[in-house]
Amino acid sequence: MRTSDFDFTSPLNLLAKFPIQERDESRLMIIHRMNQKIEHKSFKDLHEYFEEEDTIILNNTKVFPARLFGNKEKTEAKIEVFLLRELDSKDRTWDVLVDPARKVRVGNKLNFGFGLTGEVIDNTTSRGRILQLNFNGTHEELIKKIKELGKTPLPKYINRQPEKNDKERYQTIYAKKEGSVAAPTAGLHFSKHLLKKLEIKGINLVEVTLHLGLGSFLPVEVEDISKHKMDSEKCFINERTCKIVNSSIQKKKRICAVGTSSMRAIESSVSSNKNLNPFYGWTNKFIFPPYNFSIANSMITNFHMPKSTLLMMTVAFAGFDLIMEAYQIAIKEKYRFYSYGDAMLIL
Repeated sequence: MRTSDFDFTSPLNLLAKFPIQERDESRLMIIHRMNQKIEHKSFKDLHEYFEEEDTIILNNTKVFPARLFGNKEKTEAKIEVFLLRELDSKDRTWDVLVDPARKVRVGNKLNFGFGLTGEVIDNTTSRGRILQLNFNGTHEELIKKIKELGKTPLPKYINRQPEKNDKERYQTIYAKKEGSVAAPTAGLHFSKHLLKKLEIKGINLVEVTLHLGLGSFLPVEVEDISKHKMDSEKCFINERTCKIVNSSIQKKKRICAVGTSSMRAIESSVSSNKNLNPFYGWTNKFIFPPYNFSIANSMITNFHMPKSTLLMMTVAFAGFDLIMEAYQIAIKEKYRFYSYGDAMLIL
């Protein structure tokens, strides 16, 4: 398939710039792959579609306050720095994106205030730089200072400054392992009350960790999608999760990946007999149609941007015609789109 096949008119009026008041009050479109039926529910109704010993897989990554604002030495030009990942804790070097990129060159020094400065030591891409941070303190104190100064890394298309509420709402309630620069947004809809309902019903809730970079959200710039390269992201799957998931596979129970990140994590570590293996490393798995999924037989995901890798994975899971029809229905029914938007459950 071609990248242009995944294009549609983006509903700017339906772009969710703010989270709704209650997490589980989001709308939930139910998509049945077998009979092509589509239902309209609330996310708080999710438990109705699962039974005892079914398994739901959650990505427990935690969003890092990755957006810093500094000034160039001498010119005082304001520069936005997006911390993607720490490269070397000893040298305090980071892989970053800068904006405006045209003003940031190798050798430039940036001042973030409160004793935190940085020097650009290399270029990586048109917007990418290697930044060496300088701070008079331990590594732990440096990270603490970054968290104090950093802002919630809301997606650019939200087009507003982060507010106090975003620090909590642009984070799942089960977030534990810090390392993402973007939220696993399908998980934002879960409330403590809903998780308790699922537990009481005897549904297994297991966790994986996949630290999201920006690679999943960057546009696909080649027409032949098989030539697109995903950025590598850290991924961890423990033995307990594997044991529970594999038991559900053997019992032919429902296994649901919450979000494209959870799906990418589990599909990155599949054994020859189609079971889930423990995994500790990096994955650049890119899932696009056609693709045979090995672990999950259901999936929760939000409504994504045109031509995105997230939409491509969703189509691979549910089929092109069904998902494109669902998106047109979502636009007609005024579902909210993107990170703070509504969700779909694909069965």
